[in-house]
Amino acid sequence: MAVTALFSLFVTASVIAVEAGAPVFSLVALALGVGATEPMVGSASRALWERMVPSGPTRMAAYAYESISMEVFFILGPGLAGLLLAAPWAGTGVLVGSVLMVVGALWFAFNPVVRAWGPVEQAPRPLLGAFAYPGMRTVALAALGFGVTIGFVEVAVPAFAKAAGQASMGGLMLSLWSISSVVFGVLYGMRPWPRPMHLRLPVLLGGFALLALLLAIPASLIGLGLALFVVGTLITPQSTAHSAAIEHVTPNGMAAEAFGWVITSVTVGLAIGQGLSGQLIEHFGTRPAFIASSVAGLLIALAVWLLRDTVRRGVPREVPLRSEMELAAR
Repeated sequence: MAVTALFSLFVTASVIAVEAGAPVFSLVALALGVGATEPMVGSASRALWERMVPSGPTRMAAYAYESISMEVFFILGPGLAGLLLAAPWAGTGVLVGSVLMVVGALWFAFNPVVRAWGPVEQAPRPLLGAFAYPGMRTVALAALGFGVTIGFVEVAVPAFAKAAGQASMGGLMLSLWSISSVVFGVLYGMRPWPRPMHLRLPVLLGGFALLALLLAIPASLIGLGLALFVVGTLITPQSTAHSAAIEHVTPNGMAAEAFGWVITSVTVGLAIGQGLSGQLIEHFGTRPAFIASSVAGLLIALAVWLLRDTVRRGVPREVPLRSEMELAAR
């Protein structure tokens, strides 16, 4: 709740600063404050699944549900953002988004299940926390590749729509691959493949990167929309795999932090992909950006493949797992 309060203060200060025409350096400082205090409900909710849902197919279905719910937001987000752009005040979208985040964070914090969440017994904590485990670093690398690939596309698609004379269609086009992601994510959650997690991460990322090449082919918005629908099928499976892999590569009590690393990796990847995509589009057009998206994803998928044994080994044997600690406690 304290973090949520700070987030509210930073957002309020940012809006006031923009309206007052404050200098850029102060806006950047406030933006950093907004990002640093953003309520990390996703990481905390991810850690709750281990307590609320038994391991096995049921928990995998829970991870799939979480990933799918996020994709639903991505479907609704661009459309709502487009509507809010037409509001009389330019800051309407910021205000609405911030209020929803605050309400959601407080709703989560006051949930009886969350309030009953007590301390979790865990192994001695290494200096780097969850990131100290090799398998966790490999999962973070897979998440980085996922973010980079998407980052290229998220900039190139609106640019393609603008070049086609339909700039307002950019957000709608991106919603198309979220729709296929939700549909295929439901099916994938029932029978995930490949079964071994150490193979699932590089195969899904590599497949996603290969499908991204399809985006470089169309010359019309209709063709690009069809390609996005196909490429989107492997978005939710990757998100689900990242969540499920955390159990294999980190000891008990680190799920929330580990998921935070996954989100951070995806966010960093998005920033890298978006920045490079913008440069490519400015100098060479959208097609090279789509191709670069695929190449970047394939290269990182190759690196994840070479490091797959770190995921296969999971948590080192000297680190006690949950079942062992529970037996010791009894």
